[in-house]
Parts: sequence; C-alpha cells; structure tokens
Amino acid sequence: MSVRFMRVVPYRLRILLRAAFLLLALATLGLAVSVLQQEKQLSYNSYAAGFQKNAQHIAATLRHPTGQLALLNPLRSDAPATALHPVLLPFGSLDFDDQNKVQQAIALSGCLVQYGSSGNLCVGVGTNAWAGGFIYVAGSFDGTALVSHKTGDEILDQSHRVLVSVKMRGQQYDWIAPFEESPENAARRSETGMRGRLTGFRASDHGYRKMNPVKDFRGWIWQSADCNPGAPAQANGACLHNAFFSLRLPVGLLRDALFDGKRPVWPPADLDHIAVSVKVLAPGAGPALLDSASDSTVRPFSLTDLKAALLPGETLSIQKAGGPPLIALTGADLQAEPTWRLLTSLIRRLPVDAYDAPLTATETISIPSGRYQVTLGGDVRSVSKNLSVVARRLSWYVGGMLLALLLAWLVIEIGVISRIRVLIRRADSVAKTVKGTGAADEFDLSDLRGEDELGVLASCLHDLLRRVREDVERDTIRAEQERDMWHAVGHEIMSPLQSLLALHADADGQSRRYLARMQQAIRVLYGSASPSEAFQASVVQVGELDLSAFLEHVAANAPCAGIDNVCFIGGGQAVLARADEYCLEDVVTHVLRNAARYRLDGSPITLTLAAVETGATITIFNQGPAIGDELISRVFEYGVSDQPDSGAEGNRGQGLFVAKIYMAKMGGTISVLNHADGVSFVLSLQRVQA
Repeated sequence: MSVRFMRVVPYRLRILLRAAFLLLALATLGLAVSVLQQEKQLSYNSYAAGFQKNAQHIAATLRHPTGQLALLNPLRSDAPATALHPVLLPFGSLDFDDQNKVQQAIALSGCLVQYGSSGNLCVGVGTNAWAGGFIYVAGSFDGTALVSHKTGDEILDQSHRVLVSVKMRGQQYDWIAPFEESPENAARRSETGMRGRLTGFRASDHGYRKMNPVKDFRGWIWQSADCNPGAPAQANGACLHNAFFSLRLPVGLLRDALFDGKRPVWPPADLDHIAVSVKVLAPGAGPALLDSASDSTVRPFSLTDLKAALLPGETLSIQKAGGPPLIALTGADLQAEPTWRLLTSLIRRLPVDAYDAPLTATETISIPSGRYQVTLGGDVRSVSKNLSVVARRLSWYVGGMLLALLLAWLVIEIGVISRIRVLIRRADSVAKTVKGTGAADEFDLSDLRGEDELGVLASCLHDLLRRVREDVERDTIRAEQERDMWHAVGHEIMSPLQSLLALHADADGQSRRYLARMQQAIRVLYGSASPSEAFQASVVQVGELDLSAFLEHVAANAPCAGIDNVCFIGGGQAVLARADEYCLEDVVTHVLRNAARYRLDGSPITLTLAAVETGATITIFNQGPAIGDELISRVFEYGVSDQPDSGAEGNRGQGLFVAKIYMAKMGGTISVLNHADGVSFVLSLQRVQA
C-alpha cells in the first residue's frame, strides 16, 4: 500500500485540484438533477391525484340533472341567440300546474337561460313521447302587481300578457295569453300573492270577444306578495315583485307525428331547429318585462363547458352505448413561460414511478334515456412542461455555480498546473529521442532536481531515461536468448527424427512421409527468432509434380489427419506442375483444416483440378458460412483468426499465412472466394510443358 501511495505522491497536486473541481461540478449537477427528479415525482403524484378527482367531478356533474340535460342535448350551441330552441328535459313531462314542482324541475335540470338580472326562461320537451306533442315554457320576471284581464273583454293589452311564437318546418304558431286572476285568490292576495291562469288565444289582428281559448293551451302565473329586497321603488310608489309562469304549448305538427301510424321518433330530429319566442308585456304599450329576443347573459350548461375543467393536453370523450361519440374535447394549451427544449428533454428522461403508464379514467353514466361512457385521458407531458419553467429559473443558479468553478479552475490551471505540464512535455520529448544507451548523457537535468514538484518531475525524467536504456539492453538480450532456445530445441528434436527416419526406411510408407514433413518444418524454424521470419526465409525445392495423383493421395489419406469426407474431382489424367510436394501438401492440409472447421456437419469437402495451357488450378470448396467482409482481405496475414481464444486452443492464425508463403515460393498464388452456399480456396500453379 505504501509503495502505491508513493507512486501517486508526485501527482497529488494535480489530482487533488482537478478531482476537487470535478467533484464540485458533479455534485452541483447531481443536486440539481436530484431536486428535479423529486419535484417531478411530487408533481406527477399531485397530477395523478387531481386527475382522478377531476374524472369523478366530471362524472358527478353529468349524473346531476344539469349534466343529464347536457347529455340529452349534446349539439346545443353556446353562442347567444335571439330565438330559443327547445331542449330535451330529463323528465317524462312537466307538472305545469304545480309551481313548486315546475320550479324544482327546471332548477335541477339547468335549462334556464338568464336574461338580465331577474329574467329567465326554460323551453323544452319531455322524454316521454306519449305525454303529447307539447312544448313547455317556464320562467320568471320582475314587475309591479299583475293586472288581470276580465273575461269577455275584447281588449287584451290592458292586462299583463304573454306572447308566444313557435316556428318549425315552415309553419308558425302564435298565441297570446292574458293573465286572469283566480276568483278564490282575490281574498288571500295580500298573504299568498297573486295567482291565476294564462288563457291562450290564437294571435289575431281582430278582436277576441267571440274567440274561444285554445283548448290544449295551458298556463299559470304566480306572483310573490313580498317586494324584492333591495329593489328600487317605482315612480308611482309600487315595488317590484317576482313572478313565475308556466306554459304548455300544443304544437300540431308534433302531435300529428305521434299518431300517423308509424313508430314515433322522439325527440324530434329537428328539435334544435324549432324556434320559440316569448315576450311578457305589461298593460299598455310599454317595453317588455321579459323578451327572449334580447341577448341572454347566461346560457345553460352544455358539454362544451367541460372543456374548462380539462388541463392542457387532457382529452374527454363521451359516447352513448352502441352509438357514435357525442363529443370529444381537448384541454386548451396555456401560454406558459418559454422553456428550453434541452431542459425539457432532460426532465422527461428523469425516472418516475408509473410515469410512462397512460392515465385514463372511464366512468359509466346511467340515466333513463340510456348509458353513456365518459373517458378522460391524461397528459403527463404537462408535468414536464410546468416543471421545466421552474427548472429554467433554477438553471441560472446552477449555471452560475458551474461558471464560478470553471473560473477558479482556470486560474489554478494556468498559474500552477501549466508549469508542470511543460515538464511533462519535456519528459516525453526526451523519451522519444533516445536512440541508444549513451543518448541519455546528452541531457543534463541536475539543475531541475529538488524537493518541490518541479524537482520531482526532473528526477522522474532522469529515471525514465535510465529505464529506457535498460529496456533496450533487455530486448537485445531477450532476442539472443530466443535464438539460442530455437537452436537448442531444433537440435534436440532433429536427433530423434533422424532415428525415426531410419526405423521407417520404406520410401513409400506414410509414416516416413509425415516424418519428412516434420523434419522440413524443423529446418524452416531452426535458428530463427520468430516463426514469421522463419517461414519467409525458408527454402523450397521446386520440381515436377503430378497434381492429379497428388490430390488423389491427399483425399485418400485425409482421414489419417482427422479430416473425413474429402472428395477429389477431376482425376484420371496426369497434370504436371512446378511444386514442392511437401510444401504443397502443407498448403492443402492447412486449407482442408480450415474448411473442416467451418463446413456444415456431414457435408463433403471437394477438391477440383482444372488444367489450362500454361497453368493448373486446384479449387477446395466447402459448404458453410461465408467469410466476413472485414476479414476476407486479411485471412492470409500472420496471426489473423476469427476465434478470440485461438492461441489457447492451438490455433495461432498462421496456417493460411504459411500457405500463402509456400505458394509464392513455388511461383503460384492462393485466393479465397465467397459463394452463396460456401467458400472456396483457389490454388494456382505453373504447369510443366510436355
């Protein structure tokens, strides 16, 4: 441990300073990233909890009669209109004769359209088609005490009255309904207020003396006995009272459609095209107390109002069971502060639990008219966008810290470390210019030695020069020792080989043939410092060789070398070529071993002999994988192999290198080609002319 520590001591200053600044920078970045990751987790958890609450709130809103009204009328426009269009109420019909029931029904359903500060109207039809083809109108207004119309009086403009008009399918229905106070109500007017009928007549320019009221037109009006709190007094001292009225309008087209012998379509397909106009007039020719033709100030709740409850990127889809989607909404993108794209990308990559899982919530709304599926989809990208705004502000602090660290490091690097770097460059230059053992004497470093870091570096340079000189001397000694070792090995092996050759004196025997090849290999390597140098310096005895007989002999004896299923094609005619039998056999054997290693199991290796006028070609083909493009141009180089542990398995990557050297010394060439089903090695030799 002490020795290792002493080796680091000369570099302690640079290591300490650079490591300190690096750790400070990494700690600053790590702290910022850790804070962002925690904030992202908290933001995601908050968003997920708020998302579920929002989904429940939307479902609760749609289950309320106000939401049911919006589901029943999904195509209702939010734009101000001068004419009312009936809506499909979430009730079978309205009990228009009972003030409390009507007020409760229209208040719960949310169908009221507000006009000014006190007037409102609700126009709709019931969900029950068999309740009759009626349109219900209910509303309230502020006015002075109601003036009743006397029965049989032809003049109707001397009492409070309601004018109603309905336009649909090219027809128009107009009614005028004057207020007629109930006789039994006159005695209790001061306690309960005024109550009476709205008797409907067909609107006419003529008198109403002999006209009968419309039979199915029904209407009631109720006025409170108490003055409106805070309302200003009128010129005549009277105060304003709130009045509520309820009408049932008989529309002939709707009623006829119910009894035309076909299955009735309810609600009518053109419900949103039916225009209803309502006016409440005081006695005389004064302005209307309530006029639906004026712009409404508050529209009823509709499905599009749910868009305000969606965050940016969130989607809301509402679909009736078995039908097409009623509406699809997407949260509006808010104009947030500008963010940096790189910072936003970093925040998105920070790991957060369940962040990649899609956020969806599905609720089923069951109402008498059917079942509706509400699907709310979340968008977690808004978490990253919102957090990136905060991170952008934090990045200025982090950038300032990193800039301060950089400036401090530059001051120390330029003032201290640069001097050390100059010494290091000088040491490298000295090490590269050393040519021999005496070259180190040319450099005098005695003036740079000392106890400080400069002196330590000078001492290191001196030691470096000394080690270089010693390494050169050791390499020279090692080369001489290796050459001596090859001499000794060759000498010790040649003697037993000579004895074996004497024991196998038969010139045609296979044993003597292989012993001769071993003897030739020893001669090639004998006295060389390296195998590559030995093969390149070897001497080849080139003579005439019958390639046909030679290849037949190789194919027949291949199993003896551990290579089976070798086939020779092209024999029968002598083909003489210039070659060394032993060297050519080594070449073919090396190629066969490579082919046997890579061929398909059970497939043969074929030897093909082709002769031309001036040369002969031996093709060795095996079925198997092709040689890669990055390796095919280097397979004949020394030490090249596609097996990482080839040396440990006895494969030194020199077989094909030896084959190339021997072929060149015999005046031939060797090449390799990839085919669709395998690989072939092509050996070309010079042919002996007869």
